[in-house]
Amino acid sequence: MDLSPYEGRWVALVDKQVAGVGFTPEEAVYLAQRNRSKDRFLLQYVEPSGGKQLSLSPLLERIRPFLLKQSQPVYLVGGAVRDALLGRASNDLDFVVPERAVRLAFRMADYLGVPAYVLDRERDTGRVVLKDEHTTLDFARFRGDNLEADLRDRDFTINAMAIPATAVTSKSVIDPCQGRADLKRGIVRPTHADALQKDPLRAMRSIRIVASFGFSMSEAAETAVFGAIPHLPTVSNERIRDEVLKLVRTSVPDEAMWQMHQLGLLTAVLPEIAALDDIDQTAPHHENVLAHTLRVMRLLVDIENALFSDKDVENWALRDVRTAFADWLEPLRAHLTREVDGGVTGFTLLRLGALFHDVGKLKTQTVTETGRIRFIGHESAGSKIAAFRLRQLCVSNHGITHVRKIVQHHMRMLSLLNTREKLSRRAVFRFFRDTGTAGIDVGLLSLADYLAVHPGVGETAVWQQFLAIVTELFQYYFERYTEVVAPPALINGRELMQLLQIQPGPEIGRILRLIEESQAAGDIQNQEQAIQFAKQCHQ
Repeated sequence: MDLSPYEGRWVALVDKQVAGVGFTPEEAVYLAQRNRSKDRFLLQYVEPSGGKQLSLSPLLERIRPFLLKQSQPVYLVGGAVRDALLGRASNDLDFVVPERAVRLAFRMADYLGVPAYVLDRERDTGRVVLKDEHTTLDFARFRGDNLEADLRDRDFTINAMAIPATAVTSKSVIDPCQGRADLKRGIVRPTHADALQKDPLRAMRSIRIVASFGFSMSEAAETAVFGAIPHLPTVSNERIRDEVLKLVRTSVPDEAMWQMHQLGLLTAVLPEIAALDDIDQTAPHHENVLAHTLRVMRLLVDIENALFSDKDVENWALRDVRTAFADWLEPLRAHLTREVDGGVTGFTLLRLGALFHDVGKLKTQTVTETGRIRFIGHESAGSKIAAFRLRQLCVSNHGITHVRKIVQHHMRMLSLLNTREKLSRRAVFRFFRDTGTAGIDVGLLSLADYLAVHPGVGETAVWQQFLAIVTELFQYYFERYTEVVAPPALINGRELMQLLQIQPGPEIGRILRLIEESQAAGDIQNQEQAIQFAKQCHQ
């Protein structure tokens, strides 16, 4: 059916016949109900010709037949529209409708053959999850009486735009708050004076937008952030956690954290990290603990990019890292992209480890008679502080344990370097026994930490030796895992009790651990040797 005569308008169809036309869906519905009051109609938007094609998710084309069969307007809103105007397709799609949003979400889920959930029954919001495609579709009832009221009630002007969900060009963008102009200028501006106080988490979101897109904050936005900080305690810890994790995963987490600090948000959300700005250090360090921490985060991102980006690496130290790890890029990528739980990836845990790696220096600073500043035991102190803060933020127990191990053992590489000896199989086993999978993160973090302390890598020979230690550990982990890192058991506890004629107890565990370590070291190769060794251990 040719609807081109109605470009830029909404059309209500009954049995493929036009029953109502209007510049708004409400006008089209009114006329359709007046003309064909007893018939069910379909509401469609007729897009004007000549607009610039938007970068939209391919999923929208998949669900287009479903959207064309609705009797109420469906709008795509928020970040997906912003990203489309920037030439980026978004995987997370937010839709708004005048009513029955949860019902629409479940119907969409049935259409796609995937699950749906009620997010908030009172506010009429539902979610459709396409797990295999890492995509979510959220459906919500208008915030207010109509679409314009909904958009004006959002956080920032660049997020306060919409398009009819079947539209594909820039001519269909609805923009009551001049968000497109702010998008072109790269400005983050609140939709209204109380936008951030209404939901204080928006203060943190503003930092993420600035970090993600390289934008700047308007004066009104900075004022709004300051005003929102006292209200952050009203926000649930889970929501704050989600925003912290998103900030950590931006391409410039160091800049995001520094801007958080500048605006007072870091003190409100991660007070232990903010306090590091008052902790000085002496040589070989050349900046205070907060500045060092943020530099480590920056260098960690640089290492990630050197390993996994196709771009040429200009920094020769980073080229060294890329060359050293060339054989294990895929297992490294798998380790870092693995989903731990709740959407948290290995990348996120590694960066959290970097953020908290020196937080123990808050509690351990001492000054010698010669003026040297020391932080003895800061690793252990830091692991406890990190666990406390992450627990407050409702991070999972698995995530907390992993980050604790990174913080607890982030100095191990330096200890191995200082021994000046060849890395033994026994040392490799003990390292991974203590760190587990976090040992890979410890290695990557250690490289960033070293480069942060020694700009230009310091003594080239020392850098090469340091990198060689990490490389050798990775080689054992990725190529000789069952031989050295976690050898299969040659004898179990029940067999050991029968052999030694002893009762269950800690002695069994002690002997099994000694057997495993000797097996990893290459001293034991079979069960007969394991039995002989067990007898010697029990004498």
